[in-house]
Amino acid sequence: MSQTRLVLNEATYQLVLKELVMEARRLLWIVTADIKDLYIEDGKEFVPFLKVLADKLREGVEIRLVHAKEPGPRFREDFDRFPELVEAEGFERILCPRMHMKCVIADGRKAYVGSANLTGAGMGAKSPHRRNFEAGVVTEDRETIGELMTFLDAFYLGDHCVKCQRREVCPDPIA
Repeated sequence: MSQTRLVLNEATYQLVLKELVMEARRLLWIVTADIKDLYIEDGKEFVPFLKVLADKLREGVEIRLVHAKEPGPRFREDFDRFPELVEAEGFERILCPRMHMKCVIADGRKAYVGSANLTGAGMGAKSPHRRNFEAGVVTEDRETIGELMTFLDAFYLGDHCVKCQRREVCPDPIA
């Protein structure tokens, strides 16, 4: 029986970043409108989320990262510290200014869909008085995850790009 769970506010950090992302063994798809230099607790210290992604790539996990705008300088500095993010064949990054969806899919078996961007304020990695108010669901429903992955695969292959009427603001068209 599949399970779907409501995720509110700071629970997003635990259920999405600390559990769903860490559980990925084959593939990890991350889609967000905004992405910043997010840090995640790793034992007794906080490390860049990009280090977590680099570690996942070294473990053989294939990663797709889709986001809507170019991240800021701190994110780019962290990105440059992890050569796996540039060199690994298993890492694909797409920039699409129309992307407003937020989701994380691990191994095609579990997914988060909600309002939280991949930022400290969105994912609940900031102080309770500084983070955003967020809501989403984590699901194991195979049919829902299958539909979501089919949509994202068509997006990834450029099906939407060909007919897009915002190409003039797109820094890197897929097709």
